Amino acid sequence: MQQAHSKILFDCERMKYPHTGLYHFCWELGQELIAQTEGTGLEIDLYAKKKVQQQFASRPGYLEQSALHKFLMPNLDQWRLWHATHQATDYYPGKDVMATVLTVHDLNFLHETHRSKQKKAREIDKLQRKLDKADRVVAISEFVAKDLKENMQLDPAKLQVIYNGCNIKSTKTLAEPRVKPGADFLFTIGTVVPKKNFQTLPALLQNNSLQLFIAGAIHDKQTQQHIVDQATALGVADRVFFTGPISEAEKYWYYQHCRAFVFPSLMEGFGLPVVEAMAFGKPLFLSTLTSLPEIGGNLAYYFQSFDPEQMQMDLQEGLAVYDAHPALVAKIMLRSQDFSWKASAKSYLETYQQILRQR
Repeated sequence: MQQAHSKILFDCERMKYPHTGLYHFCWELGQELIAQTEGTGLEIDLYAKKKVQQQFASRPGYLEQSALHKFLMPNLDQWRLWHATHQATDYYPGKDVMATVLTVHDLNFLHETHRSKQKKAREIDKLQRKLDKADRVVAISEFVAKDLKENMQLDPAKLQVIYNGCNIKSTKTLAEPRVKPGADFLFTIGTVVPKKNFQTLPALLQNNSLQLFIAGAIHDKQTQQHIVDQATALGVADRVFFTGPISEAEKYWYYQHCRAFVFPSLMEGFGLPVVEAMAFGKPLFLSTLTSLPEIGGNLAYYFQSFDPEQMQMDLQEGLAVYDAHPALVAKIMLRSQDFSWKASAKSYLETYQQILRQR
């Protein structure tokens, strides 16, 4: 085996928060990067707490993350490249210290109406400083790349798109969930926050006997109450269920058994749950906003608006098409294979190597 001589520090600091998209991004990509570096002359170490490092079967090397590093980074001489895995990170070396790759998942702050112009300006300034220091900026979708080009100062030669992969393993292990449906049900998953737009979903339960299951951490109690209030006003509150965080095996069960996957999100840099639902061949009902049409393609159905009657019509028409064309199941599952962590890792490793050759 070729001796590793170029060490990469892969930022897994966000893995201290499980049940989040960034946790899964770092976990899935990190495993593949480590697996694919053998014989390449590269070695992946983690920037993380020891308990995170211990989750990786290969027990990679690591640099212990500390909150003090926000103010003063430790000695990084043994590493040649730092991969900052999300744009909001507080841990970022200077350009003169080492090569840097920055992954940008979204620019949601630009589109959030509750943020003042002053707060947006501060966020733009913070991100711009990181972009200026980065040797390469990776957007997780063409939509995010377009957002960067239109709103930030960035050399196009430094920008590339690398899609996320699909988290669903081919050897799927399902486990009956703690909160089990008692009828056909619609499923969605994500942190319960305003931008997920879950408060529009109770309207889909009118004029039918479907249930709605919302999985994910409740990050905003006010948003959860808004969903409950909407369901109560429509007379369907007894058919709306919040599961809270769920295990991977429970998540697989919900995907496998749901009537359809519904995702009316207002802001997505990629939309990992969409690809997960694809892996089960499920009908997808998505918003037309941000990256979702790019990921769902022509095999998803789209809510033309968030008017309750229009959403009901979109759901009914989409389910009718899906039921009338069984071949769609295989086509949807096949599309999920376009998004592979193996392919993502391969692209990142090629990027690392290209940057290191240039420095």
